[in-house]
Amino acid sequence: MNSLSQRLCRLAVSQLQLCGMQQHSVRELHQSVNCLKNFHSRLPENTKIGRHRFEAKVDLSKYTLKPLKVAKTGGRGPDGRIWVHRVGGGDKLVYRMIDNKRIGPKDGEPFAERVNTIMKDPCRSAHIAVVAGGNSKRYIIAPEGVKEGDIIRTYGKLTSMPVRASVGDSHPIGSLPLGSIVHNIEKFPGGGGVVALSAGTAGAFVRKIGDRCVVRMPSKRELVISEKCMVTVGRVSNPDHKKNSKMRKAGENRWRGKRPKSGWWQRKTGYHGRKIRPIKPPVIVSGRPRRRREVFRLIV
Repeated sequence: MNSLSQRLCRLAVSQLQLCGMQQHSVRELHQSVNCLKNFHSRLPENTKIGRHRFEAKVDLSKYTLKPLKVAKTGGRGPDGRIWVHRVGGGDKLVYRMIDNKRIGPKDGEPFAERVNTIMKDPCRSAHIAVVAGGNSKRYIIAPEGVKEGDIIRTYGKLTSMPVRASVGDSHPIGSLPLGSIVHNIEKFPGGGGVVALSAGTAGAFVRKIGDRCVVRMPSKRELVISEKCMVTVGRVSNPDHKKNSKMRKAGENRWRGKRPKSGWWQRKTGYHGRKIRPIKPPVIVSGRPRRRREVFRLIV
């Protein structure tokens, strides 16, 4: 019986291949044009499915300081089906484009920018800052201790001797002394910061191995990156975010767009102990980054 069933399966697969039929996943089928119920708006262009969707007329390839209107998805994808549970409702939000790329000149004076405004952003835990330099303005993640009117500089030259860096300045990580506290850490040179971007987080430059630098991430895991990767000196602003965001009533979570859990939940007491696991190995970043279309470009 087993051999007969295997032969029948092979015969069916061969017939499908002869007919030229292609097998599609359920998600690809739901993303087809015929099934798109919300085709007038689209998902944010990132790897995760967010809670909001931009309007179709918004051009994400152009950088703008104007806050963008977003439509709430309720956790549903473009096919109208729930992709992310426990999402729905919440206050109206606007999205601001954050530029995490700090690119400085290789020679000569560093690129200087003046901090015009520091404000709260409803889409992230950290505060953001409006900086202006040259012929452009942009939003960046505000470092802790930087005030309005301060000048922040971006250095692009990799020096052999450690430099004396100020909070808010950006350098290649190979130019900083050991023990420096940094955030907005790049994984690939020129790729933009992707590590230590939330409120109060920072990494520590612990050691250097040849042309590679080891950074201890906020999760206590180590990250091995190139010495040419750009980092920002200091810690991310708003370190008291968790203290100030404690939930006092169930309605506050609904204001944030979180729906309640279903089922009984019990806090673990630790009576039976905890599992002791070995320290995870360091993350070694090598090769080239994945080919992803840039969400926006800075117009200078």
